[in-house]
Amino acid sequence: DYIGARALVSGLPKVKWLLGDRGYDADWFREALQDKKIHPCIPGRKKRKTHVRYDKRRYKRRNRIEIMFGRLKDWRRVATRYDRCPRTFFSAIALAATVIFWL
Repeated sequence: DYIGARALVSGLPKVKWLLGDRGYDADWFREALQDKKIHPCIPGRKKRKTHVRYDKRRYKRRNRIEIMFGRLKDWRRVATRYDRCPRTFFSAIALAATVIFWL
């Protein structure tokens, strides 16, 4: 997971926290986030020799994001990305999110 993150680190927006699973546990990735003043909330791998501190409460709440993406993928138009135009695709996501919120 973190191999592809190397290319994306420079384009990260200004945020306070980055929530990630154990697949993103790498010292270089943590240092790159801290250089950008982003607090990593990533638990250490089980075979890691040094213990890494992270906010366990915040980490447990990351499943809300995964559930939200799962619900959006229930909408076939969003999951298969029928709309190639970014503006139209975003409007389909907004419509799906609105309906999911009200139901």
